[in-house]
Amino acid sequence: MYKNATRLKLFAACAYELLLLIALWMLCTWIFVSIFGDASIGYKRYGLQLVLWLFTGIYFVWCWCKSGQTLATQTWKIKLVNQQNNILKPKQALFRYALATACLLACGLGYFWALIDKNGLFLHDRLLKTRFIQLT
Repeated sequence: MYKNATRLKLFAACAYELLLLIALWMLCTWIFVSIFGDASIGYKRYGLQLVLWLFTGIYFVWCWCKSGQTLATQTWKIKLVNQQNNILKPKQALFRYALATACLLACGLGYFWALIDKNGLFLHDRLLKTRFIQLT
């Protein structure tokens, strides 16, 4: 039986993940602006936001389906698994990314849910029956 990752490790991994994402977003923004020019107003701004959201999703879904771990969760020795303790299938990973996005857009409430959840799960993990486990 695997033990759930602690809340401290989950939030530490989130903070580290944000630093990695900032680097990814800077690279994507540089490429986008190099190709399309200024993206601070109008349709280019929305196009850049969509590109950033898509590349973020590609990063997460690929990592969750390949090994169940992103770079940040590897560092904290935790892994995302389904109910059977297997890595996610692509459809489940895509759905998790969509739900995680919705939880973030709701002022982050789906992430703060982990503070009151009896098992320390994010709201999207509770709904999808996924969880982060502690690796030994």
